[in-house]
Amino acid sequence: MKKKIGFRNTGLFMCLAACLMLSGCGNGAKDGGKDTAATTATVSEESKTTEKKTDTEVVSETTTEAEDKSEKDPSKLDLADGQYLADFDTDSSMFRINEMYDNKGLLTVKDGKGTIYIVMPSTKIQQLYLGLAEDAKKDGAELIEHTVESVTYDDGLTEDANAFEVPVPVLDEEFDLALIGEKGKWYDHKVKVSNPVPAVEEEPLGVKDASTEGVSGETADTVNITLEGGTGKASIKSPAEYTVKDDAYVVRLEWSSPHYDYMIVDGEKYIPVNTEGNSVFEIPFKNISEPVTVIADTTAMSAPHEIEYTISFN
Repeated sequence: MKKKIGFRNTGLFMCLAACLMLSGCGNGAKDGGKDTAATTATVSEESKTTEKKTDTEVVSETTTEAEDKSEKDPSKLDLADGQYLADFDTDSSMFRINEMYDNKGLLTVKDGKGTIYIVMPSTKIQQLYLGLAEDAKKDGAELIEHTVESVTYDDGLTEDANAFEVPVPVLDEEFDLALIGEKGKWYDHKVKVSNPVPAVEEEPLGVKDASTEGVSGETADTVNITLEGGTGKASIKSPAEYTVKDDAYVVRLEWSSPHYDYMIVDGEKYIPVNTEGNSVFEIPFKNISEPVTVIADTTAMSAPHEIEYTISFN
């Protein structure tokens, strides 16, 4: 006989089935929740990493910009400490360098700060001011006082001239420099300091002392000549020919003028070796590695004048 399943057992079966279904759904919900939480955590971590990376990049960029600004400090000159010969240009022929100094001044640089020593043509300019004339008149203005230089011209005339130590805020750009003369009135001017060249050139590596010690026989060559002194109008032909003979450099000095009738070197007097054209001298030097002071007499003036020059051999 077949047994019939009653309603009570059927209901229990259905309840169990329902529970199983609910249990499955519950586990699915829990698993889904875990996945969602994991995804959220991952996004959050990536976000933090991105934020950290962005902060680092910003700090790096800021540091780089600060370093660039530090390297390019506009208040300092981009020159090593030392002394330089530099051009000093102005906006007026009435405010200029003494002709003996070839439009140049002595630029001194220390810790990025520079001053240039300039010599005027006369004693007429009394004071200078770094800035505008209207500010120079104010109480407390830092005026640049003059010193007096004795200048000897190539005609033998010696005169006093005012000189100034001027602060240089910038190179190769114009800046304001006011002046006051004997009449007591301030004037505005623009000046520029440029083309600095070391005042003392170091001897290149590998170059030996250019003395004739140990030299034997006779050799010929040329050497570059630099002449200083006088008004700067006279010159000596460069390069100059020389011969090493009898432990001396015999240098052929050809002047740019025919009016030099003798030279005095190391107490010895020499006369030209030619009678026509520019004056030419052949003078022996024991050493051409250092500048040599000479005297040259010119007859170009109304009366002969002995002028002191310095010859450098490069």
